Amino acid sequence: MTNFDEIWEKEIYGQGKHLNKYPFDNVVSFVFRNYPRDKKREEVKILEIGCGAGNNLWFAAREGFQVFGIDGSSSAIDFCKKRFYEDNLRGDFRVGDFTDLSFYESNFFDIVIDRGSIVCCDLNAGRKAVSEIHRVLVKSGKFFFNPYSQFHTSCIQSTIAENGYSTNIQAGTLVGVGNLCFYSYTDILKALPEQYWKIISIKHKEIREITGNLNTHAEWEIIAEKRKD
Repeated sequence: MTNFDEIWEKEIYGQGKHLNKYPFDNVVSFVFRNYPRDKKREEVKILEIGCGAGNNLWFAAREGFQVFGIDGSSSAIDFCKKRFYEDNLRGDFRVGDFTDLSFYESNFFDIVIDRGSIVCCDLNAGRKAVSEIHRVLVKSGKFFFNPYSQFHTSCIQSTIAENGYSTNIQAGTLVGVGNLCFYSYTDILKALPEQYWKIISIKHKEIREITGNLNTHAEWEIIAEKRKD
């Protein structure tokens, strides 16, 4: 899996770190506002790429949705399976590279979630991942794309490589999680070409620490819809 940074297996999930228990509030809001109302919840299929500990899918499964997760870390996937088993929940979890979603049929999912995972690969691989997401979504299916922004302190205090990666991150909230790709507005538009996607919403969010180290956490929240034609 050439697009998976092994730091997540060897130094993070494999060491019991970042195994979040509870869902992110923006994911909760997105799911409740965008799942198809013409289907019963148990018929709605949700995929999260780079699902990590499965905390977002845990919430969705508890709410009655069908959930599927893919991550490059075998430790993270093992954690997901164990937690779902202990909580008597159903979920389909697989170890894999999210730039190749050949596990899944075309036009299969109603919703796909990316919360800070596509940023773990370079811009070209990120666009490939989005293309695969487009393939597996049903027509009019919704995609939640949540990359970090170029205005993040961890981007500003890093070295930018030609492929869009920020290396040698020196400051901010994202030190110690490997190389990352921070997105500009132009990068978002290139990842979601108009002929394939209808962009419903683009938000830029910043949280600025005004005491101590004065770091800025900056991210995008994009909701895009697969075009019907």
